[in-house]
Amino acid sequence: MSDQIIIYHNPRCSKSRAALNLLRNHGVEPEIVEYLKTPPDIKQLKKILLMLKKNPRDIIRKGEKEYKSLKLDNQSLDNDSLIKHMVENPILIERPIVISERGAVIGRPPENVLALIEEK
Repeated sequence: MSDQIIIYHNPRCSKSRAALNLLRNHGVEPEIVEYLKTPPDIKQLKKILLMLKKNPRDIIRKGEKEYKSLKLDNQSLDNDSLIKHMVENPILIERPIVISERGAVIGRPPENVLALIEEK
């Protein structure tokens, strides 16, 4: 395989499992990062956001109790503050995120990952 695929995966999440299965069904065995066990650091998360062409609020899980308890809906929080909270509380990071040399996508819906593996 010429293009390494990385999936930031939560095995307890049905969408994450579906995206992983979709990759495998297309002959791709990605590098699996269980990001709740080994979260990205600040530098890695900033790179992921850049690849996704998104800001932290675009990929923060607003339904998590940490979002509410940390008062992350406060619009005065800057991106660096949000990123710090996401690294410290990786459950806040939307999942799954799939990265390749072609770019990055959020696997919601799981079919989004096909853009990274199908021939153009």
